[in-house]
This record gives sequence, structure tokens and C-alpha cells, in this order.
Amino acid sequence: MSSSGARRRAASVPDTDTNDGEPAVTLKKEIGLLSACGIIVGNIIGSGIFVSPKGVLENSSSVGLALIVWTLTGVITAISALCYAELGVTIPKSGGDYSYVKDIFGGLAGFLRLWIAVLVIYPTNQAVIALTFANYALQPLFPSCFPPERALGLLAAVCLLLLTWINCFSVRWATRVQDVFTTGKLLALFLIIIMGIVQICQGNFYWLEPEHAFHPLQPYDVGRIALAFLQGSFAYAGWNFLNYVTEELIDPYRNLPRAIFISVPLVTFVYVFANIAYITAMSPQELIASNAVAVTFGEKLLGVMSWIMPISVALSTFGGVNGSLFTSSRLFFAGAREGHLPRLLAMIHVNRCTPIPALLFTCISTLLMLCTSDIYTLINYVGFINYLFYGVTVAGQIVLRIKEPDIHRPIKVSLAWPVIFLIFWAFLLIFSLYSEPVVCCIGLAIMLSGVPVYLFGIYWENKPENFNSFVAKLTHLGQKLFMVVYPTEGSEDGNEDKDELAVLYNPHPTPCFHVGQGQQNTSRIMLHFGPCIYSSEGKVNH
Repeated sequence: MSSSGARRRAASVPDTDTNDGEPAVTLKKEIGLLSACGIIVGNIIGSGIFVSPKGVLENSSSVGLALIVWTLTGVITAISALCYAELGVTIPKSGGDYSYVKDIFGGLAGFLRLWIAVLVIYPTNQAVIALTFANYALQPLFPSCFPPERALGLLAAVCLLLLTWINCFSVRWATRVQDVFTTGKLLALFLIIIMGIVQICQGNFYWLEPEHAFHPLQPYDVGRIALAFLQGSFAYAGWNFLNYVTEELIDPYRNLPRAIFISVPLVTFVYVFANIAYITAMSPQELIASNAVAVTFGEKLLGVMSWIMPISVALSTFGGVNGSLFTSSRLFFAGAREGHLPRLLAMIHVNRCTPIPALLFTCISTLLMLCTSDIYTLINYVGFINYLFYGVTVAGQIVLRIKEPDIHRPIKVSLAWPVIFLIFWAFLLIFSLYSEPVVCCIGLAIMLSGVPVYLFGIYWENKPENFNSFVAKLTHLGQKLFMVVYPTEGSEDGNEDKDELAVLYNPHPTPCFHVGQGQQNTSRIMLHFGPCIYSSEGKVNH
């Protein structure tokens, strides 16, 4: 692919300024290295390490093997993050694995990834995190019983609405909230680690001695060990979320890989040493029996200050909801921009430059999940599918190396890394199918339910004019209600080299989501969910 060809394509992208000389409406690059690390760390570390790290220990059958599982899953996560770092700077678009799968394997594969995320994954995960926040925030008011379900649902809804408003108001405010609460949860975990070190210095390390650490609590079983690795991998979920906001990163070609290299080893360190700290204060049997490990740990060692632990869990989950809202809304924004979701979701506010429709869509879908009693069941069904697409995305890295060997790659990792990850991924996937065939098949059925939606909404080109007109009117109404327009493309800092890099790889041409005055876009994807009405550069008629 020649650089002259890339320049010709870049020349077709409209300028980032409007015709009257005013600044264009575009996503702002406001996420620096610190905030990028906050997004990764804040999304990985939720409530799990505080509440229930017992699953890995229970299935590993010994303390020593459990610590090995936590370490190895951290290493595998780092390897997969390396692969995503290469994809993120090679295909520099927001949307993460959805964008990579769509560009490499085609529209249907990308749409199915988006479909399962929109329908179940992000609404259910955000609802569960919000409910966990509400549970621990209300715990001091109900010390001897569980908080009422209505109170939990109401506080969880207030949490979602507040954080959605912050994200709609300002990207900078949202990243500051993420930075503050990520710092808070890290301080709480470092407090746990320091207390563990004090325990070791006092000689309380019985279960860390080799002869006791590998003493089996129950007979070792390959199937249970595989399940421990699977649960450990789920505990690291969120490591890929920074790839969803690539276009809002300051200098993404440098800060994306740097943030990954800093954050994943940091989380691995915290996870391993927090588990070591837990085992200095509790026996394995006590840890397995506890429903809130950090709270039990605090009650044993903190005395009158034990309230710190439930508050820490509440703060951790509050930051987790913010990070998930921020990143998942960008996924839906990217899907709408590619024509896979209603076009209104690809618009941003004319003054605040935040994707308000996508954020509101994320919030409403999560609020609806709060009204169902089957949240955890749904998560079990689609957890397998979510992990399936991790492997598909990393396999896409190898496919892209074969199909496009000469495209510019600011980062190029050894192919040994994706191969190692895929071997580990295939082992866990096969075991999941073997151990839970019904759950996995239901998850596949939920994913495949997106095929008829794709055929109707995207593949069918010649929809009735009345349908297109109706969708156009709804889009126009949404633009007026939310004061949003299609953003313009281009680098905010005017760096032409990066603009050229952004178009070096485009095997499946994406329709313009902004059109200048006098320009027409006849791409068939533009009409799938309705034609564009207004862009940030003027009115468009199709």
C-alpha cells in the first residue's frame, strides 16, 4: 500500500474546520497517560478482588496453586493486551475488538460482536456493579440484615444517572472521576497488602510455607484447575477497554501501549499480593466460606476501623460503573458510525463534544436490566461468547499480518505471543463447552439471534422510502432534543502524519458520518438505519 495512495484518501477527508471558520465539532483528545491507566486499572479492578477471590482458591485446591493461577492469568492477560496494542495502533479507531473484527472478518462478524455487547454484556455488567455499589454503600445503615431490594435498586439507579450526567457534561470530568476512584481503590488494596506484610513480619505465614501452601484441600483435578484459570481470566476482564476510546487518547500511538504496559503488570501485582495478604489473616477454609473477603479481613485486623473495607468496595464499584459507562458508550458510538446501530448514536453534542445519545442509550439499557431478576443468569450465558471474541480478535491479528503484511505498524509484536494466547484460549474454550454445554449453547443462540437483525437492518439495501423517511425524522428529532451533530474527522492537533496513519488501513470502506456542504454520500450503509440529516458542517439531503 503506497504512501501516495494513503495521501489521496486522506485528501478526501474534509477539514476539521467548518466553512465559516469556526472550530469543527469533533471528539476531543483529552485522555492522557494517567487517565488511560485509570481506565484500564479502574475497569479491571471492580468488586471481585474485595468480595470473592475464593473461586480461584476453591478450584485450585491449594493456596500455592491458586497464587500460580493468579500470576499466570496475569501473564496471559499481558500477552493478549500486547496483541490488542498492535491492533489498536494499526487500526486506530475507537470501538476496540468490534472495530478490529469488523475490519478483518467483515460486517457480520463485527455486528455479532456488537450485538451481544449491546443486548447483554454491558447492560448486565453495569447493572451488577451498580447493585454491588448500592449493597456496600447501604451496609452501614443495615448492619444486622440485608438492605431492602427497592433501596438497592433505587440507589443503583441514582448512581447510574449521576455518572451518566457527568459523562454527558464533560469528558474531562469523567476521566477525573475515574482517576480519583481508581486511586482510591488502589490505596485500599495497598493498605491490604501492607497489612499482609506486617502479618508476615509477625510470623503469620503458615499457609505460605511450601509444605503447607501446596497441601491439597481436596484432590487435584484437571477440570477444576481449568475452571480456576477461567475464573482468574474473568477477574482480569476490562484490560481491553482503553481500545474503545483510541480516538480520544492524546498521542494514541505512544500512550495506548504505554498505558497497557503499566496497568496490566500493576493489576497482576496487586491481585497476587492481595491474595497473599488475605491468606496471612485467614485460613483457606475461612476465605472460601467468606462472602466478602476484604470485609472479613478488615474485621480481623482493623478493629474499629473495619468500616474502611465496605466503603472501599463501594468506592471501587462506583468508579467501575463510571469506567464501564465511559468505554461502552464509545463502543456503541463506533457501531453507529459504521452503520450497525441507529445513526443518532454516532452524534456528539455541539458544545461539549460528548456522545450524549450513546451515553443515554447505555444508561437506559442498564436501568432496564435493573428491573429484571435474571441478570446473573444472562451473564453466565454470554460470558463464554465474550471470551470467544477475545480469541477471534487475536486470531485476526495473525490474519491481518497475512492479508496486509506491508501496512504501517507502529508496534509489531512477535507472532509467538498471539499463538501462545490462542493455545491458552482454545484450552479454556473447549473446557467450557465440555463442562457447561447447555450454558454455552444458549450463549451462542443469543449471539446468533443477531443474524436476522443484521440481514434486515444492514444487508437489506432497498428499504421502502417510507421507512427511511420515518427513521430520518426520528434522527432529526433526536438531533434537536440533544443538540447533537455528526462529528468531523481529523486530528485535533492538526498532525497530518497521524491523519495519514488513520487511513492507511481501510479494507472495508466506512461511510462518512460527516458530509460537507454540497457533498453527497451514496454509500448503501448510510441508508440502513436512516439517512444523515445534519452534520457539523451543514444540512445534507439524501
